[in-house]
Amino acid sequence: MNRVEADEGTRVGRVMQAIRSRIAGRELAAGAKLPSIRRFSETMAVSKSTVVEAYDRLAAEGVIQARRGSGFYVAGHAPPFSVADLGSRLERAVDPFWVSRQSLDAGDSVLKPGCGWLPADWLPQEALRRALRTASRAPAETLGDYGTPLGLAPLRQVLARRMGLHGIDASPAQIMLTESGTQALDIVCRFLIEPGDSVLVDDPCYFNFHALLRAHRVRIVGVPYTRSGPDPVELERVLAEQRPRLYITNSALHNPTGATLSPVVAHRVLKLADQFGLTIVEDDIFADFEPEPAPRLAAFDGLDRVVQIGSFSKSLSASVRCGYIAARQDWIEGLIDLKIAASFGTGRLAADMVLTILRDGSYRKHMDGLRGRLARAMGETSARLKAMGVRPWIEPRGGMFLWCELPEGLDSAMIARQLLAEDIVLAPGNVYSLSQTAGRFLRFNVAQSADPRLFSALGRAMSAGAPQGRAGSD
Repeated sequence: MNRVEADEGTRVGRVMQAIRSRIAGRELAAGAKLPSIRRFSETMAVSKSTVVEAYDRLAAEGVIQARRGSGFYVAGHAPPFSVADLGSRLERAVDPFWVSRQSLDAGDSVLKPGCGWLPADWLPQEALRRALRTASRAPAETLGDYGTPLGLAPLRQVLARRMGLHGIDASPAQIMLTESGTQALDIVCRFLIEPGDSVLVDDPCYFNFHALLRAHRVRIVGVPYTRSGPDPVELERVLAEQRPRLYITNSALHNPTGATLSPVVAHRVLKLADQFGLTIVEDDIFADFEPEPAPRLAAFDGLDRVVQIGSFSKSLSASVRCGYIAARQDWIEGLIDLKIAASFGTGRLAADMVLTILRDGSYRKHMDGLRGRLARAMGETSARLKAMGVRPWIEPRGGMFLWCELPEGLDSAMIARQLLAEDIVLAPGNVYSLSQTAGRFLRFNVAQSADPRLFSALGRAMSAGAPQGRAGSD
């Protein structure tokens, strides 16, 4: 086999693996239509003949079926849900797991401007060490026993007071601790939805919402997200046509856009939720990154149709796993049962550490300094990207994310693949977009974007990918 044939075989295999990964990750369910040959050749940056051969081989294996005059479709029944059949880091599909897997698997030398967390040295290291020393002196029961089903009572009291600062009237008995914000959302989904239900998300939204909902085997529908919240006109249309049972969103410092819900849109969202019997999950994980509190759906609603979830993974430590669910009182017992069934109890050590840091004042001081540091990083990153012709969609009020649009003719997935080969993990827009309409967008974590290597590599990739005559232009 000559080199050209070997390269072609590798490209065919990469396309086949990308399709297998989409099927394994439930991005393509049984009976779903595959992307057209032209579209997928552009996505994978290969020739149309390479995609044709890959599709033909997958059809021969029985993975997909060709329908004359219609295209290719996923064959048979979907396999058990799997995230393991993902291929190598350079070959796997750019899907909702792409950013997480690349970032979590990355070594210390890899730059991660696409990841969703702060650098370790931006976190309150000394406060965490003091809390660990305090925890080491805890009673034997704290070190060895399960926690209560609701979780550590003093921490729930502190959380209730903190929620009150955002206008949310929640008693400690309405708050259940979890191992993380992700577990909180998983438990709420187990409680409120069943396979086959429709669930509404923002378009774009946090990519792990897509991944988790696919694991729950529901039908995901999207509503366009604007600079002041979900588009009210489109929201009403989707609710009337699709009748989703659940809507998952961020009200403040929306992920990935950084936008903030306006009071007018919040009022309209809640009126529509009441009209169509919709329950809303408000993910408030970035609450402490705000310079000033923004409107909260849970505050306007009084935890009637709104469930609020959150955690300290982003602000305190991803290793200290502690989240929460705040919900109406008559739902708490059912949520507790599901929590026991799924994880039995809540880790007491993590809850004790969070409580210690919240009580001794170090968390408040840490967040005060962190907001200022992020604001400076936001300004610096935004300026450098604008100079390259990469435009922020909005100037966020705070937080760590910039949602940016590439110049016309550039594809963020292709740019992300090129930079991955240089050990730089980016977050391409379509991993956040259910409608796949964010192909020119990238999400930048400004806390992870200070290294000059990022901008040098991004500039080279943009120049290489720009249409002829546009290289280096805005």
